[in-house]
Amino acid sequence: MAKSARRERTPCSSSGRAAGRRFVLAERRAPRVGGWSRLAVEYLSCMVQRGAYPADRAAALSGVPVSTVHWWARHDVLVPSISAQRVKLWSYPDLMGLRIIYWLRQVKEAPDGASVPRTTMPSVRHALAQLAELDLRLWSEDTGPTVRVDRGGNVHVLSRPDPEASNRQRALDLGAEDLLDVIEPFLSVEGSRGPDLVRPRPLLRIVPGKLGGSPHVVHTRLESQALGALAASGLPEAKIYRLYPDVEQPAIDDALDLERQLERNLRPALAA
Repeated sequence: MAKSARRERTPCSSSGRAAGRRFVLAERRAPRVGGWSRLAVEYLSCMVQRGAYPADRAAALSGVPVSTVHWWARHDVLVPSISAQRVKLWSYPDLMGLRIIYWLRQVKEAPDGASVPRTTMPSVRHALAQLAELDLRLWSEDTGPTVRVDRGGNVHVLSRPDPEASNRQRALDLGAEDLLDVIEPFLSVEGSRGPDLVRPRPLLRIVPGKLGGSPHVVHTRLESQALGALAASGLPEAKIYRLYPDVEQPAIDDALDLERQLERNLRPALAA
């Protein structure tokens, strides 16, 4: 009985490789309802709530090189928390985690010119643990908190009216040079430019609980990736406009511009 109970745990309550293993086991053994195992349905629900991004999408959106994303997954630096086996899937907090690790592990320069060493890996892992505590329901198409990390690896969630750290302590009053705003656009030394993780363009949004966290035209279910695929297939923009007469042309332009940027992020030599 105890083993059966363990098999029925959902990956939403876990992270990393263990979660991936539990899902595969549960999908094989759980009773099936209407052609789907109960836990497979729960797993899909978890993906929607937390976002779900394959490696190339996670790299392009975070601004971290895809080779680095894969290396971190293989070496347990940041293991994708939605699925760590077969088709790996990173969550919305994972996107923030990729940016945080990349920033913390860089040598920085203080305002006085002094060199600031890389943050230690224990502090990095502490930051990732704090990210796991974020309530993703706080994000909508119109609102959401600011998430920042300091050089010590402490994550601070700033939302009105009471800014506080994810450990429920009030955020410190630090200077801008001591904090990384994890949501805002992100530039890597390789030239990748990760977009804003809430408003990647004025008329686009990313909401963890909508469309699996895929960038989309605000207040619609039209994903930028779908529009980008049409353009990549050779369809002229004028015809794309006609396919979506109820969508403002500037919104379609935003979607196509974002997808071009994300494509460049996967070829960092061309991104600068």
